[in-house]
Amino acid sequence: MLRNYLLITLRNLRKHKAFSFINIVGVAVGLACFLLIALYVRDELNYDRYNQHADRIYRVTRTFLSSDKAPSLRLAQLAPPFGPLLKQEFPEAEQVVRTLDNNSLLRYGEHSFNEQDLFFAEANLFNVFSFNLVSGNPDQALANPFSIMFSRPMAEKYFGNENPVGKTVRLENQYDLTVTGVFEPLPAQAHFHPSFLLSFSTLNDPRVYGAEGLRVNWSNNSFNTYVLLQPGADPHRMEAAFPAFQNKVVPKEDGHNPSEWSVLNLQKLTDIHLYSHTDSEVEPTGDMKYVYLFSVIGLFILLIACINYMNLATARSAGRAKEVGMRKVVGALRAQLIGQFLSESVLVVTLALVLALGLVLIGLPLLNDFTQKQLAFSQLLDPVFLTVLFVITLLTGLVAGSYPAFFLTSFRPIGVLKGQVASAIRTGKLRQVLVVTQFAIAIALIISTAVVYNQMRYIQDYRLGYQKDQMLLLPDVGDSATNYETLKQMLKSTGQVREVGRSSRIPSGRLLDSYEARAMKGDTLAPVNINLRGLRVDYDFIPTYQIGMAAGRNFSRAYSTDTSMVVLNETAARLLGWTPEQAIGKSFQYGPAKGQIIGVTKDYHFESLHQRMSAIAMILSPRPLNWLSIPITGNIPVGVQRVEAVWKQFFPERPFDYQFLDTRFDRLYARERTQQTLFSVFAGVAVLISCLGLFGLSMFMAEQRTKEIGIRKVLGATELSLVTLFSKDFLKLVLIALLIASPVAWYAMHNWLNGFAYRTGIHWGVFVLSGALVVGIALLTVSFQSVKAALMNPIRSLRSE
Repeated sequence: MLRNYLLITLRNLRKHKAFSFINIVGVAVGLACFLLIALYVRDELNYDRYNQHADRIYRVTRTFLSSDKAPSLRLAQLAPPFGPLLKQEFPEAEQVVRTLDNNSLLRYGEHSFNEQDLFFAEANLFNVFSFNLVSGNPDQALANPFSIMFSRPMAEKYFGNENPVGKTVRLENQYDLTVTGVFEPLPAQAHFHPSFLLSFSTLNDPRVYGAEGLRVNWSNNSFNTYVLLQPGADPHRMEAAFPAFQNKVVPKEDGHNPSEWSVLNLQKLTDIHLYSHTDSEVEPTGDMKYVYLFSVIGLFILLIACINYMNLATARSAGRAKEVGMRKVVGALRAQLIGQFLSESVLVVTLALVLALGLVLIGLPLLNDFTQKQLAFSQLLDPVFLTVLFVITLLTGLVAGSYPAFFLTSFRPIGVLKGQVASAIRTGKLRQVLVVTQFAIAIALIISTAVVYNQMRYIQDYRLGYQKDQMLLLPDVGDSATNYETLKQMLKSTGQVREVGRSSRIPSGRLLDSYEARAMKGDTLAPVNINLRGLRVDYDFIPTYQIGMAAGRNFSRAYSTDTSMVVLNETAARLLGWTPEQAIGKSFQYGPAKGQIIGVTKDYHFESLHQRMSAIAMILSPRPLNWLSIPITGNIPVGVQRVEAVWKQFFPERPFDYQFLDTRFDRLYARERTQQTLFSVFAGVAVLISCLGLFGLSMFMAEQRTKEIGIRKVLGATELSLVTLFSKDFLKLVLIALLIASPVAWYAMHNWLNGFAYRTGIHWGVFVLSGALVVGIALLTVSFQSVKAALMNPIRSLRSE
């Protein structure tokens, strides 16, 4: 019987080649999209699960509160004294390990590189995280000061085929480090990826950080702190004890207990990538919202493909009605007929799956390039994935073939032979519902794509309040003020550098520094109750970025007292209760600066437009800063070459590693651009599959209405009237889909736009253009068959039987 089912299926596929092609391609494209999204989602859900103790590892985070107890700063790191004290105070902590990520110059022989992923790590790191060591003793490799371990790619980069263990490299041209081991890079699904591991004990050296600083510095919240809990320990119980722990070990501020302005939390390691939204992640994280979003899109694409198959299979069933009737007459049971139709459907989906796997093989490199992931086709061969794939294929086949199977076999033989089935199929309400459903999904995706595109255009065109274009950024490595001033003058003498400014942070980064702020109230300086972000700058930072002044002046070398003065932005002045003019001359203390407010700048968007405008206080810094900002004028490549020539005169041993600010700015919205592209691709796929189905249905309806069209032409109907008659039923369904999709898409995208502090609106034109696009595509799809049917010779259509 199975052989008979197979033969009948193959005969039907050959007999109706166009319908077979549309069915198989439609399901294949839907399955391919689903599989690609499934690979992406699986990768996102597997972050950090490779660790042997992943279920017991937690990261300790710190949230600072404003005076009204609202979170003002969420940090993924802690101050250095917390680590040893957590181990000391909590017996449920089996291990506590700290790391500190750093960017440093590393040199071996004649080769030097600015390295980005260098981590100081405590010696027990390998007791907490699962590393695969190529060489070195995991118990001793990070035990001694000035020890360093290389990842395998970095070892090959520096030492080639030589054994690196025992060799010496130089850090920042100041410290000699001994190589004690090599480790394999952590999997792509890790929330951090060290290229180098330095022994944490190196930080005890006063030239590097100092043991005293590690013990008492409560303000430097830069240390990643992880806890490996004892088996069976309750993390919630430990977390509940954190307020008392803070009050015991952290010094009070202005008489307030630390638990009043600081909160510690435990964050599960496997939750970091998708659920962590702190202000200071080691690497960019994902978001569970996007996992849900893409999962829904994948299911919708697969649903559209199933709807297509169901519609076309139902439509084609009219041609097989007599076959079903005759089979019933000669004794076939309904269960046997249902089995035949379902087996045919499963076979078609299986053929589509083979084609889908080919499409996945082609599309996977493109997806990897786009998402910067390392997804592999071999992941589909995982037993769990194979099981899911088998179930999906079976369910898709059964769902897609269920309606025609149960619908056709429900009729009595005499009704089938009298043509009642064909009549019912032509006026099928379910098919209309399914067409509306698939086009509603496609229209919702198109509207979403348009809204995302408009928001990205809005961001690109938004006035940030400073010069962004052609701003070259370099690490500030000047040794003294004299050295820097000479460097600055030589850069400006190139003729393509307008100004040179220095700062602790640069626009497009996060403002994570904060100091105690006090303003004059009555006769005394009293603490202010706003979250004031700190920015250390030099005299030239504000003119370098061409930030406008709302009142007062910039820092000036002409005033020696400016080293203790403060410049605010408009938002800071407003939150303090002043206009820009009123703020000028007010006594103010911010960290080391204790003097007056000498200027108020116009607001400028230092951070991304996801965040609201920060209240910023700028102070002059007596110590070296982190960044040099150099606006290039004229030809950019020539300007970069001239800056590089000056750089090499001053720092011949340091690589010329530069960035451009607009590139960093673009990275802030990489996720949104990824979402825009994916929406565009999947919206296009949804429309393509839907139109394939519409094309197939119009072919079927043209065949069913051949005689009707012939009679109408004989009675004088024009080709235009026939095309209109033939198309309006389909266009009516598309318009209904538009009415359903529009409010759903508006609600979804309204919530998405709420993720931006500064956003565009959802204009009514988006719905009009999206609807017009889909209606136009649907009309072109249907009109091909409509015109073909209308131009047919009526004599031939009426003569044939």
